[in-house]
Amino acid sequence: MFSRRCLKWALFTLCFSSILPLHAAPNPAPGHIAEQQIRHISTYFPGRMAGSPAELLAADYINHRFQQMGYQSNLRGFNTRYLYTSKNGKQSWRTLSATSVIAARNVLPEKNNAASNADEQKQIIVMAHFDTYTPQSDSDLDKNLGGLTLQGVDDNAAGVGVMLELAERLKDIPLRYDLRFVALSAEEIGAQGTENYLQRMSKSEKANTLLVINLDRLITGDRLYFNASHQPTAITAQEQALTLARHYGITASTVKNKVIAPCRAEKNAFDAAGIAVLSVEASNYRLGNKDGCQQRAISKHFPQGITRHQNQLDNLNYLDKFLPGRITKRTHDTVQIMLPLIQELAGAKK
Repeated sequence: MFSRRCLKWALFTLCFSSILPLHAAPNPAPGHIAEQQIRHISTYFPGRMAGSPAELLAADYINHRFQQMGYQSNLRGFNTRYLYTSKNGKQSWRTLSATSVIAARNVLPEKNNAASNADEQKQIIVMAHFDTYTPQSDSDLDKNLGGLTLQGVDDNAAGVGVMLELAERLKDIPLRYDLRFVALSAEEIGAQGTENYLQRMSKSEKANTLLVINLDRLITGDRLYFNASHQPTAITAQEQALTLARHYGITASTVKNKVIAPCRAEKNAFDAAGIAVLSVEASNYRLGNKDGCQQRAISKHFPQGITRHQNQLDNLNYLDKFLPGRITKRTHDTVQIMLPLIQELAGAKK
């Protein structure tokens, strides 16, 4: 108990001076809020490994931001484990307590309105994982993958930042359907956050979930991709996203029959449960194995064509230096597409 109080006090002491400027601009350009949040989360909460102090601090911060916006938000703790492999090949389970953040905005049904009552429980979920990579072997440690210093800008402060801006801009817009924003932890150890969230969903809640929009790794990749599961709702959302991209002159693509790349933290758990999924990411499906795992062309500064899990690459200084202006442009483009898309899907009242 004392430890948790200390962590929360440290959080608010650490972040107090930088929370206020996030509201400074009365009408910021699309992506501006997202970029501020990306830089804040990356700077103040590196090493957000599931179950770590940094993860708990980040969860508290995200939860506080949602509450400031007026959402019903809370922390959701859960116990899980992952398999660790030592140099001699021996494997052992490591247990931890992870924390996700669930924020909801519920639409109040109109009196004597049958259509409103029928839609009362229908919802759209926007999700992004906020944990950074947890080393799962001695080999990972030798390669300096993950760990305490990984800022995780691309993977996945970017997704969280965009989600927070969308929540900010949608908070006062009248909608037909409920919105739920989910910041997941323990995704980098086998999508445990997704599994836990699904397990806690009731049968009726699953049936009333119209669409899950997943935001992940939006910066390093060459272009935005909107990949959909096979359900009609997901395909419609994908088509609308691509139409919006063309309207705004934003380069965006899709890959048929590919919801989530095999190297992604999130698996197809929602799709497997029969829930429509729209996956939003930045990558280049024309390179490497053409599966989306290689994000960009191999070069001197990106020798593997990725920044995933790499301390030296997935940080603000490196990305600002070798991809100048990318964070600003990509957050702008993503919000420019996603905001009107969600308004349309959620039945925003004209």
